[in-house]
Amino acid sequence: MVLVFAEINKGRVKKASLESINYAAKIAALTGSGVTAFVNNADAAQLEEIGKAGATKILSVKNSELAHDSQLISAAMEQAAKAEGAKVIVFAFDITGKAVAPRLSAKLKAGLVAGAVDVPVLNGTSMEVKKNVFSGKAVAVYSVKSEIKIISLLPNSSPVTAGENKASVVDFNPDLSSVKSRITVKETRSTDTAGMIPLTEAELVVSAGRGLKGPEHWNIVEDLAKALGATTACSRPVADMHWRPHHEHVGQTGFAIRPNLYIAVGISGAIQHLAGVNGSKTIVVINNDKEAPFFKSADYGIVGDAFTILPKLTEAVKKFKASQN
Repeated sequence: MVLVFAEINKGRVKKASLESINYAAKIAALTGSGVTAFVNNADAAQLEEIGKAGATKILSVKNSELAHDSQLISAAMEQAAKAEGAKVIVFAFDITGKAVAPRLSAKLKAGLVAGAVDVPVLNGTSMEVKKNVFSGKAVAVYSVKSEIKIISLLPNSSPVTAGENKASVVDFNPDLSSVKSRITVKETRSTDTAGMIPLTEAELVVSAGRGLKGPEHWNIVEDLAKALGATTACSRPVADMHWRPHHEHVGQTGFAIRPNLYIAVGISGAIQHLAGVNGSKTIVVINNDKEAPFFKSADYGIVGDAFTILPKLTEAVKKFKASQN
C-alpha cells in the first residue's frame, strides 16, 4: 500500500498534494498496490477531488489541532502507516513535507528521498529515485533499500491527470495523547495576498529585486502580476530590507519554485537566487545591466529600464486578453 499525505489550504486541496496523490498512484501501479490518502478536515467535494487524483482509499481525519503542527501530523501518519501496512509513503516537498517526512522517517526507520523529480524505478526490492542536486545543476539517483520508503515530491515536477476514480472514505481517529506540546498559529500576512495563488503552487510568477530601488515602486510589479494572473516574489535582499514580506522570498534560503513562467525584474541572478528558480519552465529576465549573470540562465532577456518596460508589458498583456474576449 502507498500512503500519501494530502493537505487542505484555504478551502481547497493543495495543488502540491494533488500532484503527490497522482505520483503515489503511479508508484502503486508499479508495485501492484493501492493508494491510501490521509487528509484532515476535508469536505465531500475535496474528498471527491482526492479520489479523482488517484486515491483508492481515504483516511478522513477531523482534528483542528493537526493543522500546521508537524509533531502531531508525524504521530498521526505513523499510526496511519502501521494501520495500512504502508511500504511507500509520499509527501509534497513543501513546508509541511519538509517538517514531517524526516520525523516520520526516524519513527519508522524508513529511507527518505526529499525533493524527488521523477517516478521511481523498481530494482528488485529497492527503489531508484531521481532528485536534483548541486542547486539543480545535476541529477542524482538514490537507491532506497529500506523496507519502508518515504519520498517527497518536488512541486510542479509531476503534472496531475485526474480520472473518474471514487475512493472509499474511512473515518480515522489517531491517538495524539503522546504528543504533549501544541503549536498555535497566528496569521500575520498582509491582506494584499488575498486571493493570490500560493507561491510554491503558482504557475506564473513575477519577481523583482533591488533594481526596483525601493518598495514605493512595487506597484508596477503588482500591476503586471495582476494582469497575468501571477503571484509576486522577490529576491533575498529585498526581503531582508523589508521592502517585501519574507514569504515572497525565493532562492536557496527562501522558497524553491518551479513555475511555467518566471519573470525576474531587476535581479542580478546570484547563484543563491538561481538555486530556487532554475527549475522554472521559462525564465524571462528584465535588467538594465546587459552583463547581469541572470541573462545566461534566461530563455528570454530584455535589456532596459524596468520602469519603462513593465508598464508597457502590462498594457500589452491587457490588450491581448481583451482581444481574446
